[in-house]
Amino acid sequence: MRKVEVCLSPELIHLYDPEEKIVVVVDIFRATSTMIAALANGVTAITPVMDLETCKAYKDKGYIIAGERDGKRANGFEMGNSPVAFFEGNFQGKKLAMTTTNGTVAIEKTKSTAHAVLIGAFVNLSATVSFIQNQEKDVLILCAGWKGKFNLEDSLYAGALVSKLHPHFGTDCDSAIAMKSLYESNAHRQQLFLGQASHAKRLQNSGIEKDIDFCLEVDKYDFIAILQGNEISILK
Repeated sequence: MRKVEVCLSPELIHLYDPEEKIVVVVDIFRATSTMIAALANGVTAITPVMDLETCKAYKDKGYIIAGERDGKRANGFEMGNSPVAFFEGNFQGKKLAMTTTNGTVAIEKTKSTAHAVLIGAFVNLSATVSFIQNQEKDVLILCAGWKGKFNLEDSLYAGALVSKLHPHFGTDCDSAIAMKSLYESNAHRQQLFLGQASHAKRLQNSGIEKDIDFCLEVDKYDFIAILQGNEISILK
């Protein structure tokens, strides 16, 4: 039987083996949710970048540049890490280079060995489940967390994915079992539950409740986002 595991932080990735697995990188508040929003609104490809200066250099290549640190747009960047910002303006056919505090780090740590890297978000949860079920590969869900720490929102998404892959995928991973239980206990009050999350409170203090609402929408889109080479795009 295929297996599913959950790594609760990029700091723990050395304890897992992503080789030849489907890795689902998740940073609900907000990097992976923003990536899905960008692709849904015309962006053709997203290049995840580790550091701010490298990302800035993409502007000279005609890219839109998005930079976020500590929940705020970085100086000198056109875009930050807001999914709802991609509902305004014309992004049709544009390419995006993006660097964030947690999400782009998680992608970097697994892209060289994984069979495939998917971008995980509540807004396209069912599409991601359907794709994975059709692959004969084990799955590793990698939570971006917050500066190396466990966080509620990524972990709850991980639990949702484990729950929806059951019983086609088994697990002997305690964090997968625990997150599945966490999700199933709170699915009926997901928004209320995640309102307690420390990063949700950080974002609320920045006055971006619309971002939070978007990030917690389920199945708004019916496509998957996958890393192909160094670019994230919609799988055709």
